[in-house]
Amino acid sequence: FYLTQIIKLVRKIKQRFCLFSSVFMYHVLPIRNFSIYLGAIVVLSSIVAWSALSQGVLTLCFLKENSMAGPIPRLSPGDPNSYSRPDLVKVTKIDLDLDVDFDRHILFGTASLDIQRINSTADSLVLDAKDLTIKQVKDEVGSILAHTLDVPLGSFGSKLTIALKITSATVVIEYETSPNATGLQWLNPQQTSGKTHPFLFSQCEAIHCRSVLPCQDTPAVKAPYTATVRVPKEIVVLMSAQRKNVSETEGVYKFEQSVPIPAYLIAIVAGKLDSRVIGDRSRVWAEPDVVEKAAYEFAETDDFLKAAESLAGPYVWGNYDILVLPPSFPFGGMENPCLTFATPTLLAGDRSLTFVIAHEIAHSWTGNLVTNANFEHFWLNEGFTVFLERKINGRLYGEQSRQFAAIGGWNDLEEVVNTLGADNEFTKLNPDLTGSDPDDAFSSIPYEKGSVFLWYLSDIVGNEDFEEWLKTYIKHFQYQSIQTEDFKTHLLNYFKDHRMADKLDQVEWDTWLHGKGLPPYKPSYDYTLAEACTALKNRWVDWIKDGMPQPAPFSPLDIRKFSSMQVVEFLVQIFAENIPEEAIKQMEKAYALNDNHNSEIRLRWMRLCIQGRWKEQVSPALDYATSQGRMKFVRPIFRDLYGWEEMRQKAIDAYYAHKDQWMYMTAYAVAKDLHLEEKKD
Repeated sequence: FYLTQIIKLVRKIKQRFCLFSSVFMYHVLPIRNFSIYLGAIVVLSSIVAWSALSQGVLTLCFLKENSMAGPIPRLSPGDPNSYSRPDLVKVTKIDLDLDVDFDRHILFGTASLDIQRINSTADSLVLDAKDLTIKQVKDEVGSILAHTLDVPLGSFGSKLTIALKITSATVVIEYETSPNATGLQWLNPQQTSGKTHPFLFSQCEAIHCRSVLPCQDTPAVKAPYTATVRVPKEIVVLMSAQRKNVSETEGVYKFEQSVPIPAYLIAIVAGKLDSRVIGDRSRVWAEPDVVEKAAYEFAETDDFLKAAESLAGPYVWGNYDILVLPPSFPFGGMENPCLTFATPTLLAGDRSLTFVIAHEIAHSWTGNLVTNANFEHFWLNEGFTVFLERKINGRLYGEQSRQFAAIGGWNDLEEVVNTLGADNEFTKLNPDLTGSDPDDAFSSIPYEKGSVFLWYLSDIVGNEDFEEWLKTYIKHFQYQSIQTEDFKTHLLNYFKDHRMADKLDQVEWDTWLHGKGLPPYKPSYDYTLAEACTALKNRWVDWIKDGMPQPAPFSPLDIRKFSSMQVVEFLVQIFAENIPEEAIKQMEKAYALNDNHNSEIRLRWMRLCIQGRWKEQVSPALDYATSQGRMKFVRPIFRDLYGWEEMRQKAIDAYYAHKDQWMYMTAYAVAKDLHLEEKKD
């Protein structure tokens, strides 16, 4: 970034000297008096040097103070990752009026922000902005409002400060996004399934909404929004809101989200889309050649919704639609209200991976309705949601199924602690994110460690009583953004007269919330569904110890009655044994795992092949990793190949060949995994 500013300085000097040349040619050369001629050169040269260098020196001094003098400070009192100051002036409603420009890869238009002065003496509105061109700012009567856009600070972008008039109640910002906006993914027709139309989708969590619109990009601020979006004909637009008016012939779509939401839940998609009804409140959306498969896969959505309501209370969002995106989407799902975004890697054909949809449905209460105040409290979103997701699983498929899913979660938790290191700050439930992009802290820690914490508390007070508390907690904090201390206070208050109150008083809160590494408690899971997986793993281990005699005593019958997730569990267990290449080849002969297209199974199988140094499997593993952008599947493959020195360069070459097809989050994360000097901006 420092180098970028030097380049800008050189350009400024060049521009000034171009101006100098023009003045010299047309105004100085005709002068006959040499002393005047010489004086003019001195004066013009001084002006050029001063005008360019003064700007450059000031900029570089600012950079030195902000980028080189030490760690980045907390950007605001309430959120280490947001410049915004909702404690002074708060945004209470957003209205967007946008055009989608597929040729230039930008959105352009206006964001109208209704505001409320929290501090009566506040005279400015502070927003977050990243790579936005701010054209002008007005108030509700059309008066121009002065604004300043600070020098950007890494992935956090810039502080946008707007001077308010005493009467200002609405701020109207005319702006456009950058083609490189980190929260937007632009696909050309060849990158889509249908290959006929371009495609756009957003991913604003954690702090990427600031690249889509100027906003208070902190989850502490929740506001309703409306939007008008214009697109070319034949393009369908969807948002995380109710569709209110559609004119497909004119390409104009209108939306309204009446429930207050944080900025990271604002979402947009535009492309060639079709839909199918899959329930009383639900549709599935996808490209036309994918939609039937998606409708089959997610046919149980209504059952998930009903089970969730029995646990968490009424669903307040109206419709619950699912959108299956192109493969470059970086997550399994994203809980955008009214429109869950889903990866096509969930389309296994047997509905075995729909637990992700149960997770996103659970977010309708934990995360969307009750929201973490900033991303240092992210576990309040994700730990609660994993806990609720598995409760839904238990209601629909039985308690053993819930227990089995939790066992898989514990395995994931152990692996991520091992990968990050047990002393890593980001293994805390409440990490310090001062100076850190939340994307850098992203892992399964808040999901699985948070869920284990809630399981532990439920074990103390009893399952039924804890479920009743959960409903009360959601009802008490709905529509709010809270911190961990709010959760703790509410829990202890609720159970203060409970028979197990003294046990809650003995909870090691500091260890759970601020301790690093694995949690201090592991639940006593029911391993019934895992026992068959363990038995099969032991058969393989014993056979290997015996020297792998032939014929090998394995066949497809070994896993014929396994569920998909039992196959995953078997592969996780055998991975821990570090078996040799010859045994892995025998496993392929017995189970034909190369032909299995379940994405969860495929990940574990490819990792096992890499661990065993089966060279012929490296290309299929890279094909799998680069055919989609889901970080859960992409990153482990690249990390494993980086650890195999002979294949390291092949992984790096594959990264450079495919990084532009991924969304920003995936490309950045894989670059870190490969220890490449890739910058976020």
